[in-house]
Amino acid sequence: MSILIDSAATIIVQGITGRDGAFHTRQMLDYGARIAGGVTPGKGGQTVHGLPVFNSVPEAVSETGADVSVVYVPAKFAKDAILDAAKAPLKLVVVITEGIPTLDVLACYEALSTSGVRLIGPNCPGLIVPGQTKVGIMPANIHTPGRIGVVSRSGTLTYEIVNALTLAGLGQSTCIGVGGDPIIGSTFRDILPLFDEDPDTDAVVLVGEIGGQDEVEAATYYQQHMKTPVVGFMAGLTAPPGRRMGHAGAIVGGDGDTASSKIEKMEARGIPVARIISGVVDLVKQQLS
Repeated sequence: MSILIDSAATIIVQGITGRDGAFHTRQMLDYGARIAGGVTPGKGGQTVHGLPVFNSVPEAVSETGADVSVVYVPAKFAKDAILDAAKAPLKLVVVITEGIPTLDVLACYEALSTSGVRLIGPNCPGLIVPGQTKVGIMPANIHTPGRIGVVSRSGTLTYEIVNALTLAGLGQSTCIGVGGDPIIGSTFRDILPLFDEDPDTDAVVLVGEIGGQDEVEAATYYQQHMKTPVVGFMAGLTAPPGRRMGHAGAIVGGDGDTASSKIEKMEARGIPVARIISGVVDLVKQQLS
């Protein structure tokens, strides 16, 4: 099994006629993803990689039966694109776009939530079920099927840790990048219960970074509710206070937002945290033994 998507997921690509949308559509198709078409307002009737292009998400869903949308639309058009997706009977919207204004994200999140649609992102690499399908930009070649779930705020760190797991013979069940913005559609706390309910996930790697309290909230949930073991990795141990490090959400707003503070709180709640990437593999093996 997997969480959120599987090989049956039928995908539409918003922004399919753009450079990034077209490129990553090709990558997803090559991995075996079921892509039914794309959406670019005003370009309905065209084709990209042999796939039909529609003018709106409701039209695309009506014609194809798609249940997942992935958004590669530039930031200034992203709000309209996501609100268009909220009008369709989708189960999941994955927003890759970076730099969407926070108030726009809030409006989109409210619209999607009201429609019962889960949002992953924005500013995220998407998700992948190794050997089955992928939605987004994760590099397929480093992943291998297995029983370790991965959830992360950082795309690049996700790839580094997945590669280390794969080289150690620890395949992955589902890998999800939730995004690095201050406001995101699905947090660690939202994703962990899904892994805990998945009979094919034996352990979860949670990859955090400075800024906010999402990792601590996830650790509290783990302590109170989860049976599946979780191990952590925290980026930013040497980050200077008050300086944003990469993601918009990766900024220390107070003493509790530092990597060292969050590591202390996570370990107090039962999640061991690696200080270096190679240490993640050792912690996972310890939890499985």
